[in-house]
Formats: sequence, structure tokens, C-alpha cells
Amino acid sequence: MIPFAQAQTNKARESMLTTAEIDDLDQKLKELQPKPILKEALERFDNIAISFSGAEDVVLIDMAVKLKKDVKVFSLDTGRLHPETYQFIEDVRKHYGIAIDIVTPDKEALQAFTKEKGLFSFYEDGHGECCQVRKIAPLKGHLRTVDAWITGQRKDQSPGTRTEIPTFQKDTFEGATGDLYKFNPLANWTSEDVWTYIKMFDVPYNKLHEQGYISIGCQPCTRPVLPNQHEREGRWWWENEGHKECGLHASNLIQKG
Repeated sequence: MIPFAQAQTNKARESMLTTAEIDDLDQKLKELQPKPILKEALERFDNIAISFSGAEDVVLIDMAVKLKKDVKVFSLDTGRLHPETYQFIEDVRKHYGIAIDIVTPDKEALQAFTKEKGLFSFYEDGHGECCQVRKIAPLKGHLRTVDAWITGQRKDQSPGTRTEIPTFQKDTFEGATGDLYKFNPLANWTSEDVWTYIKMFDVPYNKLHEQGYISIGCQPCTRPVLPNQHEREGRWWWENEGHKECGLHASNLIQKG
């Protein structure tokens, strides 16, 4: 059993974590609020980064900078984001005085894809291939540079894929070099919890939320949701009601079979 508060920043030591030890830490962390979970994550790993794209992620950034001023943050720029999203990224950078690594697709891979398939092939054959080029491949490359990452996933975000996400896990992301670990400090929070925090602490948010957008991705693939629609229904709406995932959190799909 791992001592709960023990900081283990040496990657070699972390690679020795067994499945039982990972489960034990997950069980302990899931009983805590997000900020203590973040504290454990930042103490345990030196080379750890927060994945930033939405409201949940900025809540984590707001908590993290109060624990560690030089927290690492990265954001995926697919080249197809809303103008409001680009402004949002800049607002967060300035608000917290932090550096944000902007991760972009490989130029040659993207050129080859758009030359062959055009700019809107996802409406015809699904979003998977486009997401692979614009999001998954760049994320894989960036995750090879860290030992662990922190996400804003919540269990209630997607009933089909996220209801069983752990607070701490060994990531099964294909292509990871060595052991890669993942913290989901907001796993047990609701959307209401997130927005209560945003209002209470004056946290920056994407202005698209004021136009009915809840879950925000690329501009061509995201639209506002109607009253009583689930937040993920605004993503890839032309596809069926199944797994609304792009592949960034591949372990969710593995868990669901």
C-alpha cells in the first residue's frame, strides 16, 4: 500500500506501481475534493501537465496555481476552433499569468488528409479520421513528454463512456512511452459544481457558453443544445447517439468495451 501523502517524483519509482497500488490510491483520492487531489498529483509528479480546453479545465487551473505557480498547461489547437475559443485561451493565459503550450497537428499529415478528403469529410464518414489527425496524434506526441496529466473529465459528462472514470489511473493511451498516469480530480463533480466554482471565484470561461453551447469542440462539429438535451448531444450531432468521444480519453471506450 502506498503512503497517501508520500511524494514520489522519480519516474523510475512511479513505474513500479502495481495495479493494486493504483486502485488503492484511486480509492483514497475519490473520497476527496478536487483541490486535495490536485495537491497529491502535483506533489507526486514533477513532470505533470493540465490538459486545457473547457470550463472544467480552468477550474483545475485556478486551483492548481494556488498550489504551484509554475504549473504546466497545454491546449490542443486543431485549427478548427471557434474564434471565441481562441480568445478564451488567451484570456486564461493572461488571467493567471501562465504559459500555455499550444499543441498543433503535424503539418504534413494534415495537408495530406485535407488534400485527399477535403475539409468536411467527417459529415460523410464520421469524425474519427479527422480527430485522429487533428487531435489524437498531436496529443500522443505531447503526452510522450510528460509522466502524468490532469483532465477535467466528469462522470456525468457522457452517460455512454464516462460514468466509470476513476480519479487516478494508469493511462492506456496507445503509443505512451513507459508508464503514463492520469488524474481526473473532477470525476465526481457535476456541471452545477463546476459553474458554482466559476461564479464564486470569477474564473474565466468561454463566451460560447452564453450562446447555449455546453460541450465545446471544433467549430464545424459543435452546436448549442436545446433545453433538456444532454451536453454531449451538441457534439458530432449528425452521428448516432452512441459513444460521443473523439479518442482523447481512449481508456473510457476500453472500459465500456
